[in-house]
Amino acid sequence: MKTAVIGLGRLGTIHVNNLLNIRNIEVAAVCDSSIERSEKVAKQYQIPFYTDNINAILENEQIEAVVIVTSTSSHYEIITKAIDANKAIFVEKPLTIELETSKKILAHANEKNAFVQVGFMRRFDPDYAAAKKCIEEGQIGKPLYFKAISRDPDAPPNSFLARSGGIFIDFSIHDYDLARFLMNDDIISVASFGRNIKYPDLATIGDIDTGISYIEFAKGGCGDVESSRCALYGYDIRTEIVGSEGTIRIGSSKKNNVQLLNSKGNSSQIIPIFYERFEEAYKNEFDAFVQAVQNNEPSPVSIEDSIHALQVAHHAQQSFELGKKLSIGEGSVNV
Repeated sequence: MKTAVIGLGRLGTIHVNNLLNIRNIEVAAVCDSSIERSEKVAKQYQIPFYTDNINAILENEQIEAVVIVTSTSSHYEIITKAIDANKAIFVEKPLTIELETSKKILAHANEKNAFVQVGFMRRFDPDYAAAKKCIEEGQIGKPLYFKAISRDPDAPPNSFLARSGGIFIDFSIHDYDLARFLMNDDIISVASFGRNIKYPDLATIGDIDTGISYIEFAKGGCGDVESSRCALYGYDIRTEIVGSEGTIRIGSSKKNNVQLLNSKGNSSQIIPIFYERFEEAYKNEFDAFVQAVQNNEPSPVSIEDSIHALQVAHHAQQSFELGKKLSIGEGSVNV
């Protein structure tokens, strides 16, 4: 499947490298707003075509699929054009920042019978996939409580955060999606709180560096999602599901299971950054992408999945601003 990568920042370049090792995918072109960056990546990975013109990608009938890793604010326009160009689409999360534009993409994709997969890569991590199987097999009984910890070692630049939608939309959204995925249940209410404890200047763009959401599920379960940009020690992603007959825990901050004990104490290496923790997940989601497209199967992470997570994220942001719990469907972000 001849594929083009659009957007060659840090994650886009990681995706190029991963795609080159995926069976049945050929990276035929790369595109970035910087022609110099496009040329550099194309030469580094021996990709035959590079450009700074998205239309040159979309109008090329030989290109069957596009991987969109541009800023979220550009997603709506690019996805809409890619649907019209009859490309299979993989797009990084979130689909869009605004619910209305996500719903417009859904309607357009349904009208054109387009394939769109959204990049919630944690679903494809081997540990999370194994946990999902354990839960489905009933090994912990009925899932009752979902707990998630997501901590970044530092905050991205304000120039990025100012257009990211805020911590609940940009960061916590991964865990809102995981909660629905692992609990096999929809979130029906959310109450969010937070403040700036390390980066006070985030207040100037209406964002925070530390947030927590209390969530409730349709079948009676509940949970909490902690999101932090203050974990100086490294990248720390952990999840726990408490069931009626047991508990399952996923993840740790350790890079490996080697511990060093000496006169200075007990230590182990810490995962430094997100793509090391989810390196295999990023590859697995592209395996799933090409398999679903070539076998005419449903998207493994659909537009509807993205809208559910985005809806919770918007309500979480509004709950934080209003200082009260909101039922999903309540407030100014009704679907």
